[in-house]
Amino acid sequence: MSFFDTLFFNVFNYYKNSRFKKSAINIALYYITIVQGSLLLLLGVFFSEFFNQMNVITMSSIKAWILYVITVVILLFKNWIQYSGKRRNILNAKQKRKSGYSIWTLWLIPIICVFLSILMLKVF
Repeated sequence: MSFFDTLFFNVFNYYKNSRFKKSAINIALYYITIVQGSLLLLLGVFFSEFFNQMNVITMSSIKAWILYVITVVILLFKNWIQYSGKRRNILNAKQKRKSGYSIWTLWLIPIICVFLSILMLKVF
């Protein structure tokens, strides 16, 4: 299991055992897409600022944001295919039942990534 699979099942199991039983799969799906999107944003901002300081002209800002939005939509579709159905059941059976992450830590991951991205955009 990958890191993202572990995060997905931690969020899924938390919300499955709370009052959001019916929408646990949707919450976990959107959560993992937000995490992957925020990490992609952080990586994109880093390389954008790196190429900007190296005076390499890559693409305009508007084209980069359009590419980011398209990539996040593709990530959502990929996660929807990956975590709905037979594969999710197989990975859930292989998973250890005890998770080491609290829900607050899990939700802090995308918040910190977005904060670092905004910070990097403002500083450089």
